[in-house]
Amino acid sequence: MNSTAFDVIRRLGDLLNVQVNSSPELIAGVGKAAAAVDRERAKKKTRNEGHGPRKPDLRQLPRAECGPVRMTPWDLLATFARATTLARQGRGRGLAEHWQGLKYCRAFAADRHGSLRLTDEGKAPELSYRAMQARELGRAFGLAVAERALRERYPDRLIGIVDVETVLLPGFARTRPAGTLGARPRPDFLLEAWRPGEGSRIFVVTVNGNHQAVKPKTSASSRTTYRQLARGGERVERFHLGRWNGASTLTTSTEFLATAGVTVHVLHAGGDVELPVRPTSGADSADVAIRRRALPYVDSVAIPTERGAERHNAFLIPEKEFSWFGRVVARAHAAGQLSLAGGGGTVGRYLIDEQGRKHFSETAFAGTASVHDAKVCLAGERYVGTDQVFRINGTRVEAFSGMAADLYGLLAEGKVEEYRRRAYERREGWPEPDDIDDWGASSFRPDGTALAIRVVPEQASPDDRLPR
Repeated sequence: MNSTAFDVIRRLGDLLNVQVNSSPELIAGVGKAAAAVDRERAKKKTRNEGHGPRKPDLRQLPRAECGPVRMTPWDLLATFARATTLARQGRGRGLAEHWQGLKYCRAFAADRHGSLRLTDEGKAPELSYRAMQARELGRAFGLAVAERALRERYPDRLIGIVDVETVLLPGFARTRPAGTLGARPRPDFLLEAWRPGEGSRIFVVTVNGNHQAVKPKTSASSRTTYRQLARGGERVERFHLGRWNGASTLTTSTEFLATAGVTVHVLHAGGDVELPVRPTSGADSADVAIRRRALPYVDSVAIPTERGAERHNAFLIPEKEFSWFGRVVARAHAAGQLSLAGGGGTVGRYLIDEQGRKHFSETAFAGTASVHDAKVCLAGERYVGTDQVFRINGTRVEAFSGMAADLYGLLAEGKVEEYRRRAYERREGWPEPDDIDDWGASSFRPDGTALAIRVVPEQASPDDRLPR
């Protein structure tokens, strides 16, 4: 499809349906795939750190959370951007990570039923790029569905996305000063359902994607989605709050070539642990820097079996460390918000050495310095952030990511608790995409962040973005 840049950006703002599957048939299929994986390992006599018990009692989502998710492709790319600001997986080392989703601007289209599908270009990636697309877009779709599920359960809370590595490094990093978790298996993200003055609920999430075209003769044991969910069950079982099975979990696998359009398959398991309420100031608030801990990993969790309890390696957050861990999560979330807005050196103030404070405080090399030097006014609201200019079919396009100016100022000054209070108060007062006339597609979250994209106006200058 030889679309103009205007057509591409228009499609990014179209509301489409993303299909969700969470059913008894899915549970049965995952069970068969898990049994097949275990047989293969036994035949090969494979035993290593990556294999272990699976999360028990994975079940389907409640009916209210199983319907299609209606959202725009730009919302999906914005979700991916917000989730990867601290990932440290690319050459930018966190200074420009969130822009990697822009390469998928031409990957989405609607079918005749209004469901989201991949375009011909989206289906075209080859070799390692295809695997990268599955991994990256699997995060976007999986997190979008996980967020929707939590909003249904907690309509009075905000949902924060935090990379698991970032929150585990302060307690489990193996070396200094760089910090690493090694090859220890773990989930991908933590989702925090939070509200000022109340304890946060933490959800452990795995996200995967695949390009398998399922045929009528495809067996459950060979279906990639089922096998991904079976392995996801192993990874979520490596993280525990307070005790075995204390944390709630969501495991997802996105099937990009599904007959009904892009489909996210998801299972969940309950947990009843809630982090303690933090004071709004003082040593136990998120405004104060955290210190490193040496938390248990080897044989840290006792899992009941038919032969009695067996101990397994896992990332265990002891109950006595819940207050500390809540601060770790809140500060990591703050760092991610600042990084999305190109916070520069201010990002590092919320991280310790093991989390890569140096990487987020310094410019790694030319081209990765994403700093808060862009300002826009969206529907009367002032945002500060960073931008990226690139080309679609030869036309210059600008993407902007940032935060409401007042909320950014609070985080830049180290006032996490005040930011959370203010963001919660303003959660329903942000612009809507339909309110924006001078940008092609936009995405707003209740936490005060925004992403927008447009064709670069002719003869535009930075000063033209602000009202006189």
